[in-house]
Amino acid sequence: MSDNKIYSINGPVITVKDTKDFEMLEMVYVGHNELLGEVISISKEYTTIQVYESTTSLKPGEPVFTTGTPISVTLGPGIMKNIFDGIERPLKDIAMKSGAFIEPGSNVEALDHKKMWDVTLKVKVGDQLLPGQIYGVVPETRLIEHRLMVPPTVSGTVIEVAEDGQYTINDCVVKIKDENDVTHELTLIQKWPIKTPRPIKKRLPISIPLITGQRVIDTLFPIAKGGTAAIPGGFGTGKTMTQHQLAKWCDADIIVYVGCGERGNEMTQVLEEFSELIDPKSNRPLLERTVLIANTSNMPVAAREASIYTGVTLAEYYRDMGYHVAMMADSTSRWAEALREISGRLEEMPAEEGFPAYLPSRIAQFYERAGYVENLNFTEGSVSIIGAVSPQGADFSEPVTQNTKRFVRCFWALDKQLAYIRHYSAINWNQSYSEYIVDLSRWYNKNISPRFLVNRKEITTLLAEENKLMEIVKLIGSDVLPDDQKLVIEIAKVIRVGFLQQNAFHKDDTYVPLEKQMKMMDVILYLNKKSREYLVSGKSLNMLLGTGIFEKITRMKYDVPNDDIGKLDDYFRLIENAIAKVY
Repeated sequence: MSDNKIYSINGPVITVKDTKDFEMLEMVYVGHNELLGEVISISKEYTTIQVYESTTSLKPGEPVFTTGTPISVTLGPGIMKNIFDGIERPLKDIAMKSGAFIEPGSNVEALDHKKMWDVTLKVKVGDQLLPGQIYGVVPETRLIEHRLMVPPTVSGTVIEVAEDGQYTINDCVVKIKDENDVTHELTLIQKWPIKTPRPIKKRLPISIPLITGQRVIDTLFPIAKGGTAAIPGGFGTGKTMTQHQLAKWCDADIIVYVGCGERGNEMTQVLEEFSELIDPKSNRPLLERTVLIANTSNMPVAAREASIYTGVTLAEYYRDMGYHVAMMADSTSRWAEALREISGRLEEMPAEEGFPAYLPSRIAQFYERAGYVENLNFTEGSVSIIGAVSPQGADFSEPVTQNTKRFVRCFWALDKQLAYIRHYSAINWNQSYSEYIVDLSRWYNKNISPRFLVNRKEITTLLAEENKLMEIVKLIGSDVLPDDQKLVIEIAKVIRVGFLQQNAFHKDDTYVPLEKQMKMMDVILYLNKKSREYLVSGKSLNMLLGTGIFEKITRMKYDVPNDDIGKLDDYFRLIENAIAKVY
């Protein structure tokens, strides 16, 4: 039994009086059920602990047990395809053990300790192993090869190597001796504290786009591999839908999806949909390269904070193997609300809208863990973080959105009006931005065409002009506008409906390769150029609109398959024929 007893309980926050046994950020077990907790404050008289499980049954006087270690996750084969809660407990195993609800103190191993894995070792006796070096591989799923790495704090000379074969995650497969003659046993797993970023060799410049196949993102507001993006939007604007689409189609090797404080029925839908999705690249289930972390709104509030850190630690682990990882956090607003609730219970001085004063630094620390890096084993990998933000009443001036905006370089603002008219994705092109254009320009010029960014600039200019003209139209109507300004509105409509709007259920429109995106821009801008020449000759815009060419160009996204982009060349001739008819 422990001499440390619970003194007071305030929701997920408990205190222990008159003890010096605890360290800051130490993992502890609270009460007879041994609930998982973390030390968050130590004073001369009181030690404060936040509990990551329901404290409903706790009573003052119950014991608190120290561990001497920080909150950590288990890293090894078996993470892929799994569904964890915020503190890396597998929900399927909990369901088998205790039914639909998580019992307090459910002590379930994060990874299966009985399953045998095929291990192929890549070292021999006498080899010198450095921190992070890959010493073996395991086929974790058909899509992901799990690379066994030396823990970042260990190095030495190999003194013993097991034969290739089947082992459990706890079996020792390699023994090394360090310079102090201490022997270290390397198994298939390692532990890592979730609030400590995993070490890297160096950060590399961000210069490669994370291709998503979504035109409004890839063309107007691209994100880079290793970059950060925020998706703010009110209720029903499509934040989760956008993240699903990115998870399915982006060219990351691995997806880490964290549902943080979302409604239970919505999270259930996410889990069911991910189980059914087929990876379009390999024709295998998408779950074979995905890990899901589900922390619903009815789960303990403190575990929301842990879920974000658990997710990013798993992402960094696979990055260290040389993979490109995309992490979806849905939503960081719920995480911030958890910080606010715990801060209130600790009676800390509130800042704007009751959020703690350290909210900006916590958001910064989270997004700072993204990046394109050279790992300790000289491989290259990246973690891209895409965080949804749920501002109340779609008010982007609230603290979480504003502070997130300070620390991300890509801002995809979802618009309620666009969502209501079924414009998917509902990213508002007037409020959104990407700061990665300059970083990615060399890649676009080399791998696609120098025309890509030229076309993008022209498209954004036309959309900005339309935005100004629509202010006039709202006041006095469109009839007073000259034909050249009416043309801007018509071309912008083609851009909005025919280019920016996508159909997630259409086989050729749900994902569009960059080459097709550029060719579509070529066609739209050619229509603009020829129409302008037509108007300069003194002709009427109404006659040109009567040919139906604008509608044909709008529908080209459906009529031209992705595997036959050359058909887009026919549209240049269609434009010329339409204009020749009305001359």
